[in-house]
Formats: sequence, C-alpha cells, structure tokens
Amino acid sequence: MANKTFKTLDEQIELLQNKGLEIEDIEYAKRVILRENYFFLMGYRHLFMNPNEKKKFIKGATFSELYSLFYFDRQLRNIIFKNILIIENNCKSIFSYVLSSRHGYVESDYLKPENYNYSPERAKQVNDLLRKMKRQIRVNGSQHDATKHYISNYGFIPLWVVVKVLSFGITSELFTIMKRDDQQAIADEFGVAVDNMLSFLPVLSNYRNLCAHEDILFEHRTQKVIPNNRYHKELDIPFIDHEYIYGKGDLFAVVIIFKYLLSKDDFRLFINEVEYELSRLDGKLHSIPLDPVLDRMGFPKNYSQLLNIN
Repeated sequence: MANKTFKTLDEQIELLQNKGLEIEDIEYAKRVILRENYFFLMGYRHLFMNPNEKKKFIKGATFSELYSLFYFDRQLRNIIFKNILIIENNCKSIFSYVLSSRHGYVESDYLKPENYNYSPERAKQVNDLLRKMKRQIRVNGSQHDATKHYISNYGFIPLWVVVKVLSFGITSELFTIMKRDDQQAIADEFGVAVDNMLSFLPVLSNYRNLCAHEDILFEHRTQKVIPNNRYHKELDIPFIDHEYIYGKGDLFAVVIIFKYLLSKDDFRLFINEVEYELSRLDGKLHSIPLDPVLDRMGFPKNYSQLLNIN
C-alpha cells in the first residue's frame, strides 16, 4: 500500500501539470488550492479526465475550468440549501399546527406514543423517535431565546416552539410515524399525496445535510427515490428498463420536489437562479460542453419547462 505524504503547493501544482492539466496562472492556482484544499478541488476532476488514460486530464483541460465547476457547485449548493430551508420551515410550522390542534401542545401531549401510529410494526420507531425529540429538547431547549422564554414563564415548551430545535431529519421522520389522518391533513396543505410526502422528505433531508457540510452536490445520488409523476412524463424524460433516467434520486428529483412544495414565485426564482449559474458555467467551460454536467446533475435539457407546467 502506497504511503500518502504531505505535498507543498508547488508539488501539488507539479502533480496537476504531470496529469496534463493546463495551469494558466500558477500563483493564482496556488492561492486557490491553499484556500479551497487540493483534495476537495480534485473531487470535481472526473468530467475532465481522459477515459482512455484514467489518471490524465483530457487535452485542453484547464485549472480555471476545474475551479469553475467547483465554484458552480458551491453556488448551486447555496441555492438548493436556502430553498430546502423554506420547505423545512413550512413543514415545521404545518406539522406543529396540525398535531397541536388535534392532540394538544404540551410535552405530555405531543410526546405521548398513543398520539402516533403506535401499531406493532411502528411501535419501536415511535418510541425511538420520541426519545430523540426529548433529547433534543433537553440538550437544545436552553440555547434558544424562544424555548428559554416558555420554560421560564410557562414551565413547558409548546410544539410550535419545539420544532425550532428539531433537526430536519427528525422532523422528516416525525411525518412517517403520524396517524394517517394527520398525514393526510398535512399533505393536503401542500396539495400533494401522502405517499409523495413520505418519499420527498427523506430526499430533502439527505440533500440538506450534504449542503450543510459542503459536500459535492451536482452529481449526488440518494438511496431513496421519488415516485414516477406527471412531470417526468410531460418533460418526456427517457424511460429505460422500467425507470426514468432523470429525476428519481438525483438533483433533478429535488427540483421536482421543489415544484410540488415551493410557492410559484419561489420556484420561479429558484429556476432563474439555476439557469443563471448554468449559463455562467457554460461560458467558462472550453474543453468539455455543458451537457455532461447536466447529465451528472440528472437534468434533462428542457428542465426549465417545469415553469410552464401547472
């Protein structure tokens, strides 16, 4: 097994050049590598690699292009993240309203297992999730002004305040243990089917965590996929081996979820921002076209037509 050793910036530059990457401004490249990390930048190399020589860049590939793809992914990650946060806030507000109005709003009510789908196959999950909620209330409850206010003045934290300290992962899982009538009431507020909500939330939670940790976004895939829907069909996405090739567990699946869950104005702004960043990237790529980037994202070329579908 080869040993990995520390390499200076000059050695890292030399390594890239030996792999065939053209570096127009060496001092600029060294500043970028120092600031962004050689290892993280190289995570974006794959589209620029020679398929016949796995460790060599394609002819004409430049450091500027590599960094442009890295920077595009960062901007895209920011756009995706802020829209997931909108949906997260909407979910927390609607979840807490529905559960509070139907089952009560103090801890003894919303932490009562009987207020959830406490069937034999769900009982363990319900107990585990309520335990997680209690822990987050205990650990984080004293760190937020709103929760501290309710503890000091009322001796309890209502559910509509508790959601502030719950992670989106727990909020997402909370939906899965609700009684079917509660799930339906929430899904109706979003205008979607319960089964869609059950598939949408884990995908969004996965992408939210990825965004928060600045992992590579544009080519990420989730284990869970969203159901086939009318948007796949109306965009005429290819259907191969009984499966749509785009919009299932890729970034375009997130776009479809946004189409369902964001307001029309928020979705239009989102598409406009994505189009702008893709256009900027297209102007900076020279050794490869934009199409392979769209393919890695799971984006059909006509993705923006989602705006025109009611």
